[in-house]
Amino acid sequence: MTQTESPAAGRGNSTDHVRRHNLATVLTLVHRSQGISRSQLTRVTGLNRSTVAALVGELVERRLVLEVDADVQGQVGRPSPIVKPDPLAVAIAINPEIDAITIAVVGLGGTVLKRIRYATDHEPTAREAVNICAAVIEGLRGELEASHRVVGIGVAVPGLVRSLDGVVRLAPHLGWVDEPLAGMLAEATGYPVVAGNDARLGTLAESTFGAGRDLSDFIYLNGGASGIGGGLIAGNQALTGSAGYAGEFGHTLVNSMGTVCHCGGVGCLETEVTRAPLLALAGLTDADADELENALVASESADVRAEVHRQLDFLAVALRNAINTLNPQTILLGGFLGSLYAVAPAHLNALVAHQPLRASREGVSIGRAALGSNLLMIGAAELAFESVLDDPASF
Repeated sequence: MTQTESPAAGRGNSTDHVRRHNLATVLTLVHRSQGISRSQLTRVTGLNRSTVAALVGELVERRLVLEVDADVQGQVGRPSPIVKPDPLAVAIAINPEIDAITIAVVGLGGTVLKRIRYATDHEPTAREAVNICAAVIEGLRGELEASHRVVGIGVAVPGLVRSLDGVVRLAPHLGWVDEPLAGMLAEATGYPVVAGNDARLGTLAESTFGAGRDLSDFIYLNGGASGIGGGLIAGNQALTGSAGYAGEFGHTLVNSMGTVCHCGGVGCLETEVTRAPLLALAGLTDADADELENALVASESADVRAEVHRQLDFLAVALRNAINTLNPQTILLGGFLGSLYAVAPAHLNALVAHQPLRASREGVSIGRAALGSNLLMIGAAELAFESVLDDPASF
């Protein structure tokens, strides 16, 4: 909610504090809606039309939004102009994995403008990942600085990231321990860098632009080459934990007789539910989640079906625990977990319908993440955009 207008506040923009607050409110609404009419902004913020016009005008001058004519077909009277994110403002998004590093340019409004996947033949060290990212970004710099303004870099890391300074405390599949990733990238590129856990950022993206947009309580689980992570939205708020480490569903116990995990535990979810055997059974050596899903769904192999069911059985154990503990409205599955669900949705639905406590499972639905292979790019970019959304007047 924006600060409401009053004589003392000079109708919303008489003081710098109120003006900056209202600028942030308007820009955030435009960003999250990906386009909203000026009349809707007036209604949602509670500000008067002249104040909204002035705020939008300032954001236009700052090249953060632009105004376009509304579609007048079938409308009576003069339509209100549509305020959209200006494609000039972009963030660079990065997601390091064990087999590739993906780098994208993402515009305000969550639009992925360019995506580059740099395959690696081994798990990159933190320094190698920084060097690769710096080289790719340097190759893009001329194009970016000629036609865009880069607000910063957001990194989605498959591991525990200290939110205060972007230090990767542990990324077990990559072998990173206490790596100052954000600082190294900032020094190598000259851009401000913010880093966070990949699944938490996927949750942020889905809650802002995807299947969680209208949900107040949901769990997001993502499966990638480096394991499984998750994020939580409760009461419309992200639950991150005291240091930003919440949501490590991949390291919950699902098999007490299982194998030792990278984290040192036994029988973790991500030791039983993994991408590698799915790729092998589908006859693939490498694929993003969309490509893997297409191959699995098209397969008529009994081995594929058996492996999918086996993995869904263990996933159901983790979901049972999550439902009993957190009582969500919905569970959204992304990455290769969404691919598993696409192959045999009835199998997982049946397990989840019976395993959790009856009261806790009532009304819980399972769904797919909507943003596909762009999800982590959009989530990482959201991290970079936070400073601009919080204070557009400083941009």
